[in-house]
Amino acid sequence: MTERTIRLTLKIWRQKSAAEKGRLETYHADNISSDMSFLEMIDVVNEQLALDDREPIAFDHDCREGICGMCGAVVNGRPHGPEKGTTLCQLHMRHFNNGDTIVIEPWRSRAFPIIKDLVVNRGALDTLIQSGGYISVNTGAAQEANTTLIPQEKSEAAMDAATCIGCGACVAACPNASAMLFVGAKVSHLGLLPQGRPEAARRALRMVRQMDQLGFGNCSNERECEAECPKEISITNIARLNREFLKAGFFSSSS
Repeated sequence: MTERTIRLTLKIWRQKSAAEKGRLETYHADNISSDMSFLEMIDVVNEQLALDDREPIAFDHDCREGICGMCGAVVNGRPHGPEKGTTLCQLHMRHFNNGDTIVIEPWRSRAFPIIKDLVVNRGALDTLIQSGGYISVNTGAAQEANTTLIPQEKSEAAMDAATCIGCGACVAACPNASAMLFVGAKVSHLGLLPQGRPEAARRALRMVRQMDQLGFGNCSNERECEAECPKEISITNIARLNREFLKAGFFSSSS
């Protein structure tokens, strides 16, 4: 594909801190290469702002390879932008046209308070993991991998769920700001494997209760989370989470 340059009008959310009100500010991005990533485009805008002695736009980023889960913004109403199965750092400017107006906003959720501009505090996801998103094992030498037999369909389903990078797009896409897809993915990728079964009930109970305490909403099966997940994680993981939670609740109340 031939490289081209485009000119864009950007309406970007600016907010100095969580305690202050934010607003959309308009910027013009000139001579943007179609080969740039979305984050590289913001880098160019920030370079010009710095030259003009103006405050650069704060945004999250790290690996820029689509695997760390750090980047994230709502682009024209869609988390990570218009391309399916793509993180913001993997979104290229070839998907936009010369003269386009692009609205860029942070994740919107009570559980993700804004720190500055497009940066939000996603520590709530870390708290969810701490509540149960792990397995407890004795220390010592690792077991030989082939000593634990796992059916192929279960190992593949577990690996599909484990591709979650914890970016929070599912929360940003959900009209209820629910974290059910994130929690469902963690419960699935651990609970489907033999190593995770001993703690499956406790994991489901703790993570769902923690999710409620952190201010995430409830799932109403809108499926926006599945549509906007950059790793295309299926909502069947939410169904599995619900089953695990119901089973855990039944056995804990009857014991």
